[in-house]
Amino acid sequence: MQAGFALVVTGLCRAKNAAQVISTNLVIFAFSALGFWVCGFALMSAVWPGIPAAPGLTGQHWFFLHGTESEPSVLGRFFFQAALVAFAAVIPVGAMAERWRFASVIPYGFFVSAVPLAIFGYWVWGGGWLSRLGTSLGLGQGFVDFAGASVIHMAGGVIGLMGAMALGPRIGKYARDGRPRPMPGHNLVYVTVGTFLLAVGWFGFNLGPAVFTGGQRAPLIAVNTLLASVAGAASAYAIVTMKFRKPDPSMVCNGLLAGLVAISASCAFVSPAGAVITGAVAGSLVVYAVLFFEGTMKVDDPMGAVSVHGVGGAWGVVSLGLMANGRSDGTGTVVTGAFARLFGGPKNDWSQLGAQLIGAAACLVFLGVASWCWFKLCGLLIPLRSRREDELAGLDLPEMGSECYPDYNLTDKGSTRAE
Repeated sequence: MQAGFALVVTGLCRAKNAAQVISTNLVIFAFSALGFWVCGFALMSAVWPGIPAAPGLTGQHWFFLHGTESEPSVLGRFFFQAALVAFAAVIPVGAMAERWRFASVIPYGFFVSAVPLAIFGYWVWGGGWLSRLGTSLGLGQGFVDFAGASVIHMAGGVIGLMGAMALGPRIGKYARDGRPRPMPGHNLVYVTVGTFLLAVGWFGFNLGPAVFTGGQRAPLIAVNTLLASVAGAASAYAIVTMKFRKPDPSMVCNGLLAGLVAISASCAFVSPAGAVITGAVAGSLVVYAVLFFEGTMKVDDPMGAVSVHGVGGAWGVVSLGLMANGRSDGTGTVVTGAFARLFGGPKNDWSQLGAQLIGAAACLVFLGVASWCWFKLCGLLIPLRSRREDELAGLDLPEMGSECYPDYNLTDKGSTRAE
């Protein structure tokens, strides 16, 4: 998935920044995994078979994985969660690319996985207050997110939104009258191949929790993941073709990814029909969300990461509250949505939708405030934005010391125009 995301983001950026953008993906992966090892895993402390729960905000205290050498269940969980959190940490690259100074990327990668992502993960997966909404407020089973539509994707989208707003748009993105200008990416082959890599990796992403809990629901999870992805691609294709008369390959790819993001919350709790609806709505939402953020909000998001992961993740957790059909996920957890009877469930439960809405709101507020404060405070020490002259010429040589395409004469159809 890291390889796929790196290809998608780099392909949707201009050639003069390709080395810097793909290197940003690489270093965030490295430093976020280290941050998670230092204290992120201790803060998240997910409750799984063989791992006892602990009270309080921070759960167990496995800092630096101290004392876990003889605990295979703990180490296995760390390995899987580190991969998830590292992916969440890299999502903002899609929204902040082509003007994010490389020097500020390293402390970001370490911090985001060590503190805010881990804390929110504890609230959802580690026995925190969101997971206990069922007992504290009587809201269904509490906030449920099976494979990370909120903990990973919506969280990454919210952080990316705050980062893009803190940075401002790329030079030349908006004309004097506020109209957005197209800044086409340099390689749609990268984008499409990267999307397929992400789609394949997503089966591990969604099936991982099922493996840790016995795997009884693994076949259904795999089928739901596939159906949601293709439904997302099909709906995005239909809408973008109707609106613009021609299909946009990058938007179809984003529709497929949005379907995958959305089904991550509910893949163990919905029927195949529910998965198709979840993916189709996500693919439709991503088209309108991209146009809204770019045109109305004036948020420059080269990949559409905020729309794919942020909006798709929010819809994913809400869709679980609507379409979960009252079947167990294999561990005894039974989640029933507001329209469960339409999908073969024994009853409808509107209270589960309430828990899902609270969880989505908590993700938006907590990650939004935490990341906004981080970007502002970090910017006082290390400038967030690349220098203007470097951004115009391309970030590869000034920031990385090497070009991605040294043998080619590169053209820029965006920022070289008069503002």
